[in-house]
Amino acid sequence: MADDDGGGGNGRSFGEAEARSVLTAACGGAGFDPAGARMLRLGEHAVFRLGAPVIVRIGRSASYADAAGRELAVSAWLNSSGVPTVRAAAAGADQPLIVDDRVVTFWQAAGDGDSYGTTGELAVLLRRLHSMTPPVGLDLPGFVPFDRSRRRLLDAGHLDEVDRSFLLDRIDRLDDAYRGLRFALPAGPIHGDANVGNLLHDDSGAPVLIDLDGFATGPREWDLILTAIYYDLYGWHTADEYAAFVDGYGFDVMTWDGYPVLRDIRETVMLAWMAQNIGNDEATAGEFAKRMRAVRSGGSRRDWAPF
Repeated sequence: MADDDGGGGNGRSFGEAEARSVLTAACGGAGFDPAGARMLRLGEHAVFRLGAPVIVRIGRSASYADAAGRELAVSAWLNSSGVPTVRAAAAGADQPLIVDDRVVTFWQAAGDGDSYGTTGELAVLLRRLHSMTPPVGLDLPGFVPFDRSRRRLLDAGHLDEVDRSFLLDRIDRLDDAYRGLRFALPAGPIHGDANVGNLLHDDSGAPVLIDLDGFATGPREWDLILTAIYYDLYGWHTADEYAAFVDGYGFDVMTWDGYPVLRDIRETVMLAWMAQNIGNDEATAGEFAKRMRAVRSGGSRRDWAPF
């Protein structure tokens, strides 16, 4: 269900053909068989599931090798602290790998990959995560809402210049508004892209957090905002599903007076992510155009499709 919110690009083409070439080379170096690998997602990361229960994540740029290393460290910390989280797969090479200027990591698959957690399960895990203190030596970056969005827009080769200017201006206005927010919850470790699309059931049916590359220190409200707008703006969650999320976490971000600003920031981040992918296929380009029309006009988002 989640629109990907991974790292920034390097301006190079990143389609399925390029990703599969990197996959083949990386698997050879790590001792895995790439035959029959199935692509699960192509966004900021290309994500493949191998014939073995292993997930391969290929980032657009090797400049995020440090972030990938931090993701591996976060996984080790959370699992050792009782928060069920995706685990690194044992590979025949040190992770992360760098192949053709792309960063590659290997992970144990969580179940079949098709059974997502519930909003209530996500809320409980977030409440537990938000109560934790990172161990000494694990330095999480400070959260910056538009840290990657400007670069995505500038690198988006297929983006219309009028749309680019509109989104960059919107980012500037919302960045100013963000600095004026007074948060209701204390800052601390956050997942950064918390939604049920990043919560999978393992083979025992237990929920497991995945996609750890957005971990940072920042406002806890950021981890609550996606579930809120998936219900409020897009209708991707029902009222009962959102109520379960609020009950499970113990706070309704929609009642906070900063909600409209954070809502618009999160939506703009999603648009910037999609902008860099509109050259991949007609479906992405069409969805982006539909979203831009709604944002420009203030129209309904109820016909937006999850990407």
